[in-house]
Amino acid sequence: MTVVSRKREGAEPSVPARPYVKVWDPVVRLFHWTIVTACTLNLFILDEGKYWHRVTGYVVAAAIVIRILWGFVGTKHARFSDFMPTRRRVMEQIFDMIDGNEKRYLGHNPLASIMMLVLMALLAATALTGWMTTLDAFWGEKWLERLHGTIANGIMVLAFIHAGAAIVESWRHRENLVWSMVTGRKKA
Repeated sequence: MTVVSRKREGAEPSVPARPYVKVWDPVVRLFHWTIVTACTLNLFILDEGKYWHRVTGYVVAAAIVIRILWGFVGTKHARFSDFMPTRRRVMEQIFDMIDGNEKRYLGHNPLASIMMLVLMALLAATALTGWMTTLDAFWGEKWLERLHGTIANGIMVLAFIHAGAAIVESWRHRENLVWSMVTGRKKA
């Protein structure tokens, strides 16, 4: 969306009516910050395997289910169809970045889409393996506990890459992408 300001002869320049547009709806933002909070709690604060660690894992599982459903019925930029990363889109973004001609996306760019989908899959795998450790069939299975921890550590690494990329992209595109996930708005 382009914001056009018109200047009449002798008049003050007009202020654009909508310098920002709504991009991230409340469901997307609540999902994002729920996941950020839950991962911070479970990776750094709560004791592994204890009650609140498990409750937090169930909250993540519920958030993932809601977000997947919202990916099919939600608002424009929440829908998977809006940001599904195809090989062509990803390659275009990579080559545009190399050339210094990267397009600005209101929603997720192709590389961010890959990151989001991988993180969602890993979060689901972590929730599943965590739940499995509570079942009699898998009680005390060290391989499952190691798998759960390995996936959780992978999420931590990717989350730091994701946060770093958001900071770099904020600088490159001269807009605060982290703040846009708080307000839901981005520059028009």
